[in-house]
Amino acid sequence: MKLLRVGPAGAERPALLEEDGTLRDLSALVPDIDGRLLADEALQLHIRAAVGARILPALDPRGLRTGPPVGRIGKIVCVGINYRGHTDHRGNRVPIPTEPVLFLKAPDTVVGPEDTVLVPRGAEKTDWEAELAVVIGRTARYLRTDEEALATIAGYAVSHDVSERAFQYERGGQWDKGKSCETFNPLGPWLVTADEIPDPQALRLRLWVNGTPMQDGSTADQIFPVAQLVRYISQFMTLHPGDVINTGTPPGVAMGRPSPQPYLRAGDVVELEIEGLGRQRQELKDA
Repeated sequence: MKLLRVGPAGAERPALLEEDGTLRDLSALVPDIDGRLLADEALQLHIRAAVGARILPALDPRGLRTGPPVGRIGKIVCVGINYRGHTDHRGNRVPIPTEPVLFLKAPDTVVGPEDTVLVPRGAEKTDWEAELAVVIGRTARYLRTDEEALATIAGYAVSHDVSERAFQYERGGQWDKGKSCETFNPLGPWLVTADEIPDPQALRLRLWVNGTPMQDGSTADQIFPVAQLVRYISQFMTLHPGDVINTGTPPGVAMGRPSPQPYLRAGDVVELEIEGLGRQRQELKDA
């Protein structure tokens, strides 16, 4: 299933996108697409039955905003330096980490896939990062195997982990201050359920800035694959239904390019996509 949330920010309604492009209203069945729904297999089967019976009302998508596909996200766990070939801000190759590099991103950074991204006040090095997002559907703690880890995943989505590098690296402390500015995590357009993505390590990610290709990678190049990440993270924190994991970005970010790096400015347009998971487009404006 392709689940999404449509409508004004803060008042989105749950919906489903059928294979033929028809948008169906789920609000008569569920109040929202969130951790409660993702943890309830019986309710998901009820939705699938309603789809099969073709009884869900259609929605007119014209002029209808697409919001983030998951509401009330508990936490966003991010993974740094998780693709082979990723370079640091000086253009030097980063040593391959022996364990996943983890940090947290504030959940209120999440916006819709076509919402405006705001360049923070005082920003100097705002950067793009196309990422595969994993959305948790079952409580995960101390998982022992990759099979257990994959069984906790509700689905996958496109995530744009926007970053302000000067805040991240040059203002002291940890990475969070360069990652948690408002609007810094467009998510969606859809939550694609795990049954539709048989191999999360075979997905192509691409990103363009003002029409110029900047990133073109594959999840096959992840240092720590999805199942291993979920299992690893569960050793350090409990993952709850509705939590999101941003699994890292492939090479091609502004930080890794030769000087002068083409960091984002107001007026720039970023587009990104992951095969099977949809496409995003954001215009940047000053905060």
